[in-house]
Amino acid sequence: MAATAAVIGGGPAGLIAAERLVASGAEVTVYDHAPSVGRKFLLAGRGGLNITHAEPFEQFVTRYGDAADHLRPSLEAFPPDALRAWCAGLGQPTFAGSSGRVFPEAFRATPLLRAWLARLASGGVRLEPRTRWVGWTDDGGVRLGTPDGDRIEHPGATVLALGGASWPRVGSDGGWVDTFLRAGIDVAPLRAANVRVLVGWTSWFVRQFAGEPLKNVALTVGERTVRGEPVVTEHGLEGGPVYALGDLIRDDLDEHGTATLTIDLAPDLAADQLDERLGRRERDSTSTRLKRAGLHAVAVNVLREATSNDLPTDHEQLAALIKAVPLRVSGTASIDRAISSAGGVRWSELDEHLMLRRRPGTFVSGEMIDWEAPTGGYLLQACFSTGRTAGDGAAAWLNAR
Repeated sequence: MAATAAVIGGGPAGLIAAERLVASGAEVTVYDHAPSVGRKFLLAGRGGLNITHAEPFEQFVTRYGDAADHLRPSLEAFPPDALRAWCAGLGQPTFAGSSGRVFPEAFRATPLLRAWLARLASGGVRLEPRTRWVGWTDDGGVRLGTPDGDRIEHPGATVLALGGASWPRVGSDGGWVDTFLRAGIDVAPLRAANVRVLVGWTSWFVRQFAGEPLKNVALTVGERTVRGEPVVTEHGLEGGPVYALGDLIRDDLDEHGTATLTIDLAPDLAADQLDERLGRRERDSTSTRLKRAGLHAVAVNVLREATSNDLPTDHEQLAALIKAVPLRVSGTASIDRAISSAGGVRWSELDEHLMLRRRPGTFVSGEMIDWEAPTGGYLLQACFSTGRTAGDGAAAWLNAR
């Protein structure tokens, strides 16, 4: 009789774990609380499925910050090129855009998910929707909540892929954390990541510029600088360069209650070049001088917002300000407004196969683990890679019994 495995969570981490398990000969059931699996995957691909990134691997790994060394084995075992080949094997070849972001040629998630589910079904993977993980029983069983009440299963191995806490409407609500803590498993608090930062714009500025990008700027927090085009929102700033600084912003908010986001509004000009442009005609108004410096309207008014419209008249001081606009950040949007979450099961609780040391035979994957990454394909790649590691680990566990 084939060994049985339970995968709980039907996102990319859970589904690829199921694929690896069934390929090893296990009987696999995927449980998901929703009426169908892959809902978060579909939402992630709503505006185009950015599945990974094409930059060189050594640079790619650094995007995971403090967790890079922990994630490296999973990323090396299933790197971006392997994920792209996997997509092609499902009839969904990929392409890399000019930014290095990788998308399926169909662009959307639906064709890829449909082909994937067909492959899983043909391999014998069973899907059991509307079933939620409740916790463990005293004898090591898995307690599942269903529309007909709780039931207990005793699979030979379990892969948990329950997500973080940033997508509560599709089930990633962090509800598993308390159960883990009661079981003595150390979990870093779940925090909002890849999330809008809050800035106290004036109502006039919001009416004029909400939804507008700040084009070609450089953002700095501490020693880290990121270039890009953050977008002005009603309550602050969002977008890739903001998200890439999110961990440093959170650290400052935790320590000081506020954070300073420094913006270089003219990163392609040195301060002396900017000074020369601003000082050509001393009699010109400040607005005219700022236009001559190449600043768009939204950039000019971010400058005014940051200084309460008290701009220096001296062109050298004005140039220095343009190169380092101090924007006060008062907080971030709530975790249910975030693209992803930071925190999760600490690495010290896991072995090299992502098995819980305190729960032999139970493996975790994806955003349940304590890592974070910016948008750009890094999030999905790590979910796939850790899901594959957990699936292979569970298969090895079953085969060794």
